Amino acid sequence: MTRISRLLAPAPGWTACADTVVVGSGIAGLTAALAARHAGSVLLVTKAQPSDGSTRWAQGGIAAALGIGDTPEAHLADTLTAGAGLCDPETVRILVTEGPAAVRNLLINRGAEFDRRSDGSIALGREGGHHADRIIHAGGDATGAEVSRALLARLDQLVDEIEVIDHALVLDLLTDADGRAAGLTLHVLGEGARDGVGAVHARAIVLATGGLGQVFTATTNPSVATGDGVALALRAGAKVADLEFVQFHPTVLWLGDGARGQQQLISEAVRGEGAFLVDAKGERFMTGLHELADLAPRDIVAKAIMRRANEQGLDHLWLDTRHFGEDKWRGRFPTIWESLHQLGIDPVRDLIPVAPAEHYASGGVLTDHWGRTSIPGLYACGETACTGVHGANRLASNSLLEGLVFADRIGRDLVRAFGPDGDQPPGEPVADQRPQVLLDPSVRHATQQAMSAGAGVLRSADSLARTAADLRALLERTDDDPRAEAWEATNLQQVATVLAEAATLREETRGSHWREDFPATDDEHWRVRQIAQATAEGVQITRVPVHQSADFVSGKKEAR
Repeated sequence: MTRISRLLAPAPGWTACADTVVVGSGIAGLTAALAARHAGSVLLVTKAQPSDGSTRWAQGGIAAALGIGDTPEAHLADTLTAGAGLCDPETVRILVTEGPAAVRNLLINRGAEFDRRSDGSIALGREGGHHADRIIHAGGDATGAEVSRALLARLDQLVDEIEVIDHALVLDLLTDADGRAAGLTLHVLGEGARDGVGAVHARAIVLATGGLGQVFTATTNPSVATGDGVALALRAGAKVADLEFVQFHPTVLWLGDGARGQQQLISEAVRGEGAFLVDAKGERFMTGLHELADLAPRDIVAKAIMRRANEQGLDHLWLDTRHFGEDKWRGRFPTIWESLHQLGIDPVRDLIPVAPAEHYASGGVLTDHWGRTSIPGLYACGETACTGVHGANRLASNSLLEGLVFADRIGRDLVRAFGPDGDQPPGEPVADQRPQVLLDPSVRHATQQAMSAGAGVLRSADSLARTAADLRALLERTDDDPRAEAWEATNLQQVATVLAEAATLREETRGSHWREDFPATDDEHWRVRQIAQATAEGVQITRVPVHQSADFVSGKKEAR
């Protein structure tokens, strides 16, 4: 049974205090910090610069029922369909009903400038899985950058209320004698009083550390997306769900077999504007496979690309946008246009080579409808969390909305928790006597190779067994020199190990989890969520009915 040890690190050399510590500076972390200030003092911790998270890379936009004739019910239906039977309907309903107001109040009213039509109304696009135009965007294909800009500008106005520590890698959770979150340890790169490993004592901790894309060789995620929040939660004994559901974006620019790390995304909105996929013969292959053809949900498109590529002995296919014309490209997708030309590709004359690459983790730290995890005082939001919104496959452009809505709900819950009738504050952190581990930085690349080879788009019992064996072997590559590269490598190996185990157990194909040896969806046995939790004996994975998962966070329901 897999065992998860805490990180080897020096004893904290400095201490800080805050009512709430928020870890991460994407849309979820910034929104949570801005909301948490109404409950008391806030310390925002970010791994690099505040603008370096995944949010600024988001091209497509934010899904919200803002258009004439569109409704939250229609948005809910599309989300449930994409989630392939594993969404929590109540959580999705919260998302789609609170989403429009959240966009207006938390983004537009804070200065975010979205693209508009000539009549002044917000321009709405369409992406895969949506039956209505409901994707708001900014700068054509630079939505994330504009959202990040607006939220960071608001943060700058509140320097007296929200303290920021940048270039800080979160390490492990601190708990009191009752098991309640009481703070965390982190390592700050830099000079001064807060250089090196320190401890922050707090009443609440919010994990918004982003995704785990660097678990794989090729990803659209930035280099900082090493699953730090999920790894911390696992080591602390928090419940983590749905890790096997990793979404591979179908149209990532293919730059050859040697391409590594963060890859250029060709937004789904490009297909929303009329682009289509073709094979080596120049033939369209999505027509007839799904009612939405090239705009089918991402798992369906990714699988179709892989099938056709395998049939033709290829490692990539192509996206045809030659009918767009230069004016449309420059006006609607200026960022992608510039990137393609820098690489020598003219999308008006050339086909764009594309292949699936890791894009988004639908699973993460299990939360209830208010962002609370199974550890009192520990919250999670954004891609770090598993709220139940995405199920087995995230609907396009629901991620930014999820981060916005549920991060704000965390802020409201903190006001309640810190109020006169709220939760008891934690006691003093107690010493953690559990074993420590630190793996060599070379484990990072080895983990990526093992995961991409056997736990990527195509999975089977044999491929997953090889991956699991390779990941276990990496435990022999220990290190005794605590530093950021070694901590990140350890986080990646721990998250990958649990992900591979969950993928091995789920013997069906559903959403973004594709088993070649179990090609059918099995609702009778597998319409469940897999919840992992580290114990003294090792990581235990439990199957929980979808409708019970929110209650299972707090232990109100027993698993079956």
